[in-house]
Amino acid sequence: MLFPRYSLPVLAACFLLACSPRAYVVSRVADAVSSGGDSFARDDDPELVREAVPFALKSMESLLDSQPDHKGLLAALCRGFTQYAAAFVRQDAEEAQDPLVRRAGMERARRLLLRAKDYGVRGLSVGRDGFADALSANPAEAAARAGTEDVPLLYWTAAAWSLAIATSPDDPGLLADLPRGEALMRRALALNEGYDGGAIHEYFIAFEGGRPEAMGGSAEKARRHFERAMALSGGKKVSPLVTFAETVSVRTQNRKEFLDLLDRALAFDARAGAPEHRVGNLVSQRRARWLKGRVDERFID
Repeated sequence: MLFPRYSLPVLAACFLLACSPRAYVVSRVADAVSSGGDSFARDDDPELVREAVPFALKSMESLLDSQPDHKGLLAALCRGFTQYAAAFVRQDAEEAQDPLVRRAGMERARRLLLRAKDYGVRGLSVGRDGFADALSANPAEAAARAGTEDVPLLYWTAAAWSLAIATSPDDPGLLADLPRGEALMRRALALNEGYDGGAIHEYFIAFEGGRPEAMGGSAEKARRHFERAMALSGGKKVSPLVTFAETVSVRTQNRKEFLDLLDRALAFDARAGAPEHRVGNLVSQRRARWLKGRVDERFID
Protein backbone atom coordinates (compact mmCIF):
# COMPACT_ATOMS: atom_id res chain seq x y z
CA MET A 1 0.00 0.00 0.00
CA LEU A 2 1.25 3.45 -0.84
CA PHE A 3 -0.77 6.41 0.39
CA PRO A 4 -4.37 6.46 1.60
CA ARG A 5 -7.08 7.65 -0.74
CA TYR A 6 -8.71 9.68 2.03
CA SER A 7 -5.71 11.93 2.72
CA LEU A 8 -6.82 15.08 0.91
CA PRO A 9 -10.61 15.04 1.61
CA VAL A 10 -10.08 14.32 5.28
CA LEU A 11 -7.42 17.00 5.58
CA ALA A 12 -9.85 19.52 4.08
CA ALA A 13 -12.51 18.41 6.55
CA CYS A 14 -10.10 19.15 9.37
CA PHE A 15 -10.22 22.85 8.46
CA LEU A 16 -13.94 22.92 7.76
CA LEU A 17 -14.71 21.49 11.19
CA ALA A 18 -13.01 24.27 13.08
CA CYS A 19 -15.97 24.50 15.44
CA SER A 20 -15.29 20.98 16.76
CA PRO A 21 -12.83 20.32 19.59
CA ARG A 22 -9.51 20.54 17.78
CA ALA A 23 -7.76 17.63 19.46
CA TYR A 24 -10.64 15.25 18.75
CA VAL A 25 -10.91 16.28 15.11
CA VAL A 26 -7.17 16.02 14.49
CA SER A 27 -7.07 12.62 16.16
CA ARG A 28 -9.88 11.28 13.97
CA VAL A 29 -8.25 12.74 10.85
CA ALA A 30 -4.93 11.15 11.78
CA ASP A 31 -6.64 7.78 12.21
CA ALA A 32 -8.30 8.04 8.79
CA VAL A 33 -5.20 9.26 6.98
CA SER A 34 -2.94 6.56 8.41
CA SER A 35 -5.34 3.66 7.83
CA GLY A 36 -6.86 4.63 4.50
CA GLY A 37 -7.23 2.69 1.28
CA ASP A 38 -4.76 1.70 -1.41
CA SER A 39 -5.73 3.77 -4.43
CA PHE A 40 -2.14 4.89 -4.99
CA ALA A 41 -0.92 1.30 -5.12
CA ARG A 42 -3.57 0.47 -7.74
CA ASP A 43 -2.87 3.45 -9.98
CA ASP A 44 -1.60 2.68 -13.48
CA ASP A 45 0.36 5.94 -13.82
CA PRO A 46 3.52 6.04 -11.66
CA GLU A 47 4.25 9.62 -12.74
CA LEU A 48 0.88 10.77 -11.43
CA VAL A 49 1.65 9.04 -8.14
CA ARG A 50 5.10 10.65 -8.06
CA GLU A 51 3.55 14.11 -8.34
CA ALA A 52 0.87 13.44 -5.71
CA VAL A 53 3.02 11.83 -3.04
CA PRO A 54 4.93 14.89 -1.72
CA PHE A 55 1.73 16.76 -0.81
CA ALA A 56 0.34 13.67 0.91
CA LEU A 57 3.54 13.27 2.93
CA LYS A 58 3.67 16.93 3.96
CA SER A 59 -0.01 16.77 4.93
CA MET A 60 0.71 13.84 7.22
CA GLU A 61 3.70 15.65 8.71
CA SER A 62 1.43 18.61 9.50
CA LEU A 63 -0.99 16.31 11.29
CA LEU A 64 1.88 14.72 13.18
CA ASP A 65 2.74 18.10 14.70
CA SER A 66 -0.53 17.86 16.63
CA GLN A 67 -0.34 14.10 17.25
CA PRO A 68 3.41 13.42 17.74
CA ASP A 69 2.89 9.92 19.16
CA HIS A 70 0.31 8.74 16.62
CA LYS A 71 1.70 5.34 15.70
CA GLY A 72 -0.35 5.04 12.52
CA LEU A 73 0.91 8.34 11.16
CA LEU A 74 4.50 7.47 12.04
CA ALA A 75 4.18 4.14 10.22
CA ALA A 76 2.58 5.77 7.17
CA LEU A 77 5.33 8.41 7.00
CA CYS A 78 8.06 5.81 7.36
CA ARG A 79 6.54 3.74 4.56
CA GLY A 80 5.73 6.71 2.34
CA PHE A 81 9.14 8.40 2.47
CA THR A 82 10.88 5.06 1.90
CA GLN A 83 8.78 4.25 -1.15
CA TYR A 84 9.09 7.72 -2.62
CA ALA A 85 12.85 7.86 -2.12
CA ALA A 86 13.48 4.37 -3.51
CA ALA A 87 11.00 4.31 -6.40
CA PHE A 88 11.58 7.81 -7.73
CA VAL A 89 14.41 9.88 -6.21
CA ARG A 90 17.06 7.18 -6.02
CA GLN A 91 16.16 5.62 -9.37
CA ASP A 92 16.28 9.02 -11.08
CA ALA A 93 19.72 9.59 -9.59
CA GLU A 94 21.02 6.23 -10.78
CA GLU A 95 19.79 6.92 -14.30
CA ALA A 96 21.31 10.43 -14.45
CA GLN A 97 24.10 10.89 -16.98
CA ASP A 98 25.57 13.96 -15.28
CA PRO A 99 27.68 12.86 -12.26
CA LEU A 100 26.80 16.05 -10.37
CA VAL A 101 23.08 15.43 -10.85
CA ARG A 102 23.55 11.84 -9.83
CA ARG A 103 25.44 12.80 -6.66
CA ALA A 104 22.85 15.39 -5.69
CA GLY A 105 20.01 12.93 -6.29
CA MET A 106 21.63 10.21 -4.22
CA GLU A 107 22.22 12.67 -1.37
CA ARG A 108 18.56 13.72 -1.48
CA ALA A 109 17.48 10.06 -1.46
CA ARG A 110 19.74 9.46 1.54
CA ARG A 111 18.18 12.32 3.49
CA LEU A 112 14.65 11.15 2.72
CA LEU A 113 15.48 7.59 3.72
CA LEU A 114 16.99 8.72 7.02
CA ARG A 115 13.85 10.79 7.65
CA ALA A 116 11.80 7.65 7.03
CA LYS A 117 14.03 5.67 9.40
CA ASP A 118 13.62 8.27 12.13
CA TYR A 119 9.83 8.13 11.81
CA GLY A 120 10.00 4.35 12.03
CA VAL A 121 12.13 4.33 15.17
CA ARG A 122 9.76 6.90 16.70
CA GLY A 123 6.82 4.66 15.90
CA LEU A 124 8.48 1.61 17.43
CA SER A 125 9.32 3.70 20.50
CA VAL A 126 5.69 4.61 21.24
CA GLY A 127 4.83 2.88 24.51
CA ARG A 128 8.39 1.52 24.85
CA ASP A 129 10.54 3.84 26.94
CA GLY A 130 14.20 3.75 26.01
CA PHE A 131 13.63 1.74 22.82
CA ALA A 132 15.94 3.84 20.62
CA ASP A 133 18.82 3.56 23.10
CA ALA A 134 18.19 -0.16 23.51
CA LEU A 135 18.24 -0.60 19.74
CA SER A 136 21.71 0.94 19.64
CA ALA A 137 23.03 -1.13 22.55
CA ASN A 138 21.46 -4.52 21.82
CA PRO A 139 19.52 -4.60 18.53
CA ALA A 140 18.18 -8.16 18.79
CA GLU A 141 16.97 -7.66 22.37
CA ALA A 142 15.28 -4.37 21.49
CA ALA A 143 13.62 -5.82 18.39
CA ALA A 144 12.25 -8.69 20.47
CA ARG A 145 10.05 -6.16 22.29
CA ALA A 146 8.02 -5.60 19.11
CA GLY A 147 4.86 -7.61 18.49
CA THR A 148 2.91 -8.79 15.46
CA GLU A 149 1.09 -5.46 15.19
CA ASP A 150 4.49 -3.80 14.67
CA VAL A 151 5.48 -5.79 11.59
CA PRO A 152 4.81 -2.91 9.13
CA LEU A 153 6.93 -0.56 11.24
CA LEU A 154 9.67 -3.15 11.63
CA TYR A 155 9.74 -3.80 7.89
CA TRP A 156 9.71 -0.21 6.66
CA THR A 157 12.14 1.05 9.30
CA ALA A 158 14.63 -1.67 8.40
CA ALA A 159 14.10 -1.09 4.67
CA ALA A 160 14.66 2.67 5.00
CA TRP A 161 17.75 2.17 7.17
CA SER A 162 19.29 -0.41 4.84
CA LEU A 163 18.62 1.66 1.72
CA ALA A 164 20.15 4.71 3.38
CA ILE A 165 23.26 2.66 4.12
CA ALA A 166 23.39 1.38 0.54
CA THR A 167 23.07 4.96 -0.70
CA SER A 168 25.95 6.09 1.55
CA PRO A 169 28.84 3.68 0.86
CA ASP A 170 31.41 6.22 2.05
CA ASP A 171 29.81 6.71 5.48
CA PRO A 172 31.36 4.19 7.89
CA GLY A 173 29.29 5.53 10.78
CA LEU A 174 26.07 4.69 8.97
CA LEU A 175 27.42 1.31 7.85
CA ALA A 176 27.82 0.43 11.53
CA ASP A 177 24.03 0.66 11.84
CA LEU A 178 23.48 -2.30 9.49
CA PRO A 179 23.01 -4.84 12.35
CA ARG A 180 20.20 -2.68 13.76
CA GLY A 181 18.22 -2.77 10.54
CA GLU A 182 18.91 -6.48 10.20
CA ALA A 183 17.63 -7.15 13.74
CA LEU A 184 14.37 -5.32 13.01
CA MET A 185 13.82 -7.23 9.77
CA ARG A 186 14.60 -10.60 11.32
CA ARG A 187 12.04 -9.88 14.03
CA ALA A 188 9.50 -9.03 11.32
CA LEU A 189 10.31 -12.30 9.54
CA ALA A 190 9.80 -14.28 12.73
CA LEU A 191 6.46 -12.60 13.40
CA ASN A 192 4.90 -12.64 9.92
CA GLU A 193 6.90 -14.01 6.99
CA GLY A 194 4.00 -13.43 4.60
CA TYR A 195 3.78 -9.69 5.17
CA ASP A 196 2.97 -7.82 1.93
CA GLY A 197 3.27 -10.88 -0.29
CA GLY A 198 6.72 -11.96 0.85
CA ALA A 199 8.32 -8.50 1.02
CA ILE A 200 10.46 -9.51 4.01
CA HIS A 201 11.91 -12.45 2.10
CA GLU A 202 12.65 -10.10 -0.78
CA TYR A 203 14.68 -7.91 1.58
CA PHE A 204 16.78 -10.92 2.47
CA ILE A 205 17.35 -11.73 -1.22
CA ALA A 206 19.27 -8.46 -1.39
CA PHE A 207 20.75 -8.74 2.10
CA GLU A 208 22.17 -12.23 1.54
CA GLY A 209 22.79 -11.98 -2.17
CA GLY A 210 24.33 -8.53 -2.25
CA ARG A 211 27.16 -9.28 0.17
CA PRO A 212 30.22 -11.45 -0.54
CA GLU A 213 30.59 -14.58 1.58
CA ALA A 214 33.50 -12.98 3.43
CA MET A 215 31.01 -10.45 4.78
CA GLY A 216 28.41 -13.04 5.70
CA GLY A 217 26.48 -13.17 2.43
CA SER A 218 25.13 -16.37 0.91
CA ALA A 219 23.84 -16.88 -2.62
CA GLU A 220 22.23 -20.13 -1.47
CA LYS A 221 20.26 -18.39 1.29
CA ALA A 222 19.30 -15.62 -1.13
CA ARG A 223 17.90 -18.20 -3.55
CA ARG A 224 15.80 -19.77 -0.79
CA HIS A 225 14.41 -16.36 0.11
CA PHE A 226 13.70 -15.74 -3.57
CA GLU A 227 11.74 -18.95 -3.91
CA ARG A 228 9.76 -18.16 -0.77
CA ALA A 229 9.05 -14.58 -1.89
CA MET A 230 7.73 -15.82 -5.23
CA ALA A 231 5.54 -18.42 -3.52
CA LEU A 232 4.09 -15.96 -1.02
CA SER A 233 3.32 -13.38 -3.70
CA GLY A 234 1.68 -16.00 -5.90
CA GLY A 235 3.74 -14.68 -8.80
CA LYS A 236 1.91 -11.35 -8.60
CA LYS A 237 5.00 -9.26 -7.80
CA VAL A 238 7.88 -8.90 -10.23
CA SER A 239 10.24 -7.17 -7.80
CA PRO A 240 11.75 -10.44 -6.46
CA LEU A 241 12.82 -11.29 -10.02
CA VAL A 242 14.56 -7.94 -10.42
CA THR A 243 16.15 -8.06 -6.97
CA PHE A 244 17.56 -11.54 -7.49
CA ALA A 245 18.86 -10.64 -10.94
CA GLU A 246 20.79 -7.57 -9.82
CA THR A 247 22.23 -9.20 -6.73
CA VAL A 248 22.80 -12.95 -7.05
CA SER A 249 22.91 -13.21 -10.85
CA VAL A 250 25.42 -10.37 -11.07
CA ARG A 251 27.47 -11.64 -8.14
CA THR A 252 27.71 -15.14 -9.67
CA GLN A 253 28.23 -13.62 -13.13
CA ASN A 254 25.32 -15.60 -14.57
CA ARG A 255 24.43 -13.40 -17.52
CA LYS A 256 21.78 -15.74 -18.94
CA GLU A 257 19.95 -15.98 -15.61
CA PHE A 258 20.13 -12.19 -15.25
CA LEU A 259 18.50 -11.60 -18.64
CA ASP A 260 15.94 -14.39 -18.21
CA LEU A 261 14.76 -12.99 -14.87
CA LEU A 262 14.47 -9.46 -16.24
CA ASP A 263 12.58 -10.73 -19.28
CA ARG A 264 10.15 -12.55 -16.95
CA ALA A 265 9.61 -9.33 -15.03
CA LEU A 266 9.02 -7.33 -18.20
CA ALA A 267 6.64 -9.93 -19.65
CA PHE A 268 4.22 -9.56 -16.75
CA ASP A 269 1.14 -7.46 -17.59
CA ALA A 270 1.59 -4.94 -14.80
CA ARG A 271 -1.45 -2.84 -15.70
CA ALA A 272 -3.96 -5.67 -16.02
CA GLY A 273 -2.62 -8.17 -13.49
CA ALA A 274 -2.42 -7.90 -9.69
CA PRO A 275 -4.01 -4.44 -9.29
CA GLU A 276 -3.02 -4.35 -5.61
CA HIS A 277 0.64 -4.28 -6.72
CA ARG A 278 0.21 -2.25 -9.93
CA VAL A 279 2.42 0.76 -9.15
CA GLY A 280 5.06 -1.42 -7.50
CA ASN A 281 5.22 -3.69 -10.53
CA LEU A 282 5.42 -0.77 -12.96
CA VAL A 283 8.26 0.77 -10.93
CA SER A 284 10.07 -2.58 -10.84
CA GLN A 285 9.70 -2.93 -14.61
CA ARG A 286 11.26 0.49 -15.06
CA ARG A 287 14.27 -0.74 -13.10
CA ALA A 288 14.33 -4.00 -15.08
CA ARG A 289 14.52 -2.07 -18.37
CA TRP A 290 17.28 0.13 -17.00
CA LEU A 291 19.29 -2.87 -15.76
CA LYS A 292 18.83 -4.75 -19.03
CA GLY A 293 20.16 -1.76 -20.96
CA ARG A 294 23.35 -1.88 -18.88
CA VAL A 295 24.04 -5.59 -18.94
CA ASP A 296 27.51 -5.16 -20.42
CA GLU A 297 28.55 -3.00 -17.45
CA ARG A 298 27.77 -5.84 -15.02
CA PHE A 299 29.26 -8.86 -16.76
CA ILE A 300 32.81 -9.50 -17.79
CA ASP A 301 31.97 -11.47 -20.94
